[in-house]
Amino acid sequence: MTEILDSRLFCGMVINAAAAVESRSQEINELNVFPVPDGDTGTNMSMTLNNAARELSKGFPATLGSAAEVTASAMLRGARGNSGVILSLLFRGMSKFLKEKNTATCADFAAAMNEGVSAAYKAVMKPTEGTILTVSRLASAAAAEAAADTPDIEIMLEKAIGIGDDALANTIEQNPVLKKAGVVDAGGMGYLAILRAFLSAARGEMIESTKTEPAAKAREESVFSRFDTEEDIHFPYCTEFIVQKDQEKSVDLLRDFLSRIGDSAVVLDDEELIKVHVHTDRPGDVLTEALTYGSLLTVKVENMREQHTSKLQEAEAAGAAPKPEEQEKRREPTQPLSIVSVCAGKGLTDLFHELGADQVVTGGQTMNPSTEDILRAVERSAGAAVIVLPNNKNIVMAAQQCAGLTEKKVIVIPTSSVPQGISALLAADLDLSPEANEAEMLQAIQRVSSISVTYAARDSSFDGLEIRAGQYLALLEGKLLCCTDSMEDLADKIADAVSQAELVSIFYGQDVTPDQAQAFNDSLGGRLPEAELALVDGGQPVYYYLISAE
Repeated sequence: MTEILDSRLFCGMVINAAAAVESRSQEINELNVFPVPDGDTGTNMSMTLNNAARELSKGFPATLGSAAEVTASAMLRGARGNSGVILSLLFRGMSKFLKEKNTATCADFAAAMNEGVSAAYKAVMKPTEGTILTVSRLASAAAAEAAADTPDIEIMLEKAIGIGDDALANTIEQNPVLKKAGVVDAGGMGYLAILRAFLSAARGEMIESTKTEPAAKAREESVFSRFDTEEDIHFPYCTEFIVQKDQEKSVDLLRDFLSRIGDSAVVLDDEELIKVHVHTDRPGDVLTEALTYGSLLTVKVENMREQHTSKLQEAEAAGAAPKPEEQEKRREPTQPLSIVSVCAGKGLTDLFHELGADQVVTGGQTMNPSTEDILRAVERSAGAAVIVLPNNKNIVMAAQQCAGLTEKKVIVIPTSSVPQGISALLAADLDLSPEANEAEMLQAIQRVSSISVTYAARDSSFDGLEIRAGQYLALLEGKLLCCTDSMEDLADKIADAVSQAELVSIFYGQDVTPDQAQAFNDSLGGRLPEAELALVDGGQPVYYYLISAE
């Protein structure tokens, strides 16, 4: 029998929960609707909990309230993915209820669990039933009901787990997407693993961690390694400009011209303006051509070889690149507004920097960055206000938590893909107010369709389709477009999906050779004779191709 929850027991529960979810993370990951080899629910929940377990392992706080506060703070900063953020919210609500308590009764603990559920529901803009929210709500309600009849925390947790198991089994009926895939909710399963770990700790049964550390966090690329050598810079002049259109001339001709004299070309065209970014060794010719479309409003030309040499010289003079702890210090604002973006892959990182992102956080499908990772980038950025582009729907909530952790004004544009992030960045004008930029960026991301191409990590079935490990998987706005063994069939399906597009940008990943990328580009181009295609080395992991259609 366990009637009192104190700091030591609470810390043991959290440490036990971290070990339990860690040991079952792959099992939870495999409940992912699409078998994409990405950083999934189990991984995100495990890393979020491990952040708290590490803090608590440094020494147990004296009171229950302080232990709960340390846990909630560590989980908030370490939250990864939507599941990690929701989990941190559940513990934040518990912390608020337990804040002033040295110890808690069974009834107090049940009430704290319900306060956590309320906090999570309030923070999620559009709560969806058949998820971790449902399972936690019903399990916590059962805990409160049981606590009215018994002072024993163990019995209370047993009742909560029993109702939670029923709720988890029912998620497959509540959520149409889960029903199509024939699986229960992954977050709900993770939550019940936590409650079972709580019960084990109350009984004095500690779970041994399977690892000494969670999966290693992807290291952010330093500005000093954006180019390995000067020889890697084939087109040395990064050329950007804006044209006020006053000529009736097809912008497709400009795109064709840029593709012949440079690379990494990105062209944004609206009714009045043309925004261009390109790498070339002939910036004069580019600007001369641009003048045939109208008046140049802004021009920026930078010599990337000189920048590279300068950075190396600065690093050499300093003895080494800045130490990580030095990079994390808060930077005093030197301008009104700056932009932080999330992406993975050297090519995409370079592109986001060149399009105006002050800081780029390495992350994406294989490793969702934590709230702390994004917060560090916000603090290092030059702006008093900071716009964050998550570029992944599973990172949006983690980015949004930064707003309450910094003195800077933080605006999160809910970009769910890299193509949306690029479109938003092209629409940015740092001379305008943060609110004006937010409006322009939100409009820009509505004009983009995003397709991602990867491989199936395991056998699965969805909506009557049998998916085999190793097949190509194409996702249109996160929804399954096709699964196939044939690259030709893949090109057919993608071409059908973007048949009305005028511009298609293809970012190829680190596992694709330039020849393979060119062959895919030619295959897709043959099916889209009216569209302009741009091929860019993105260098991203996991995804063979990220495709933007406008």
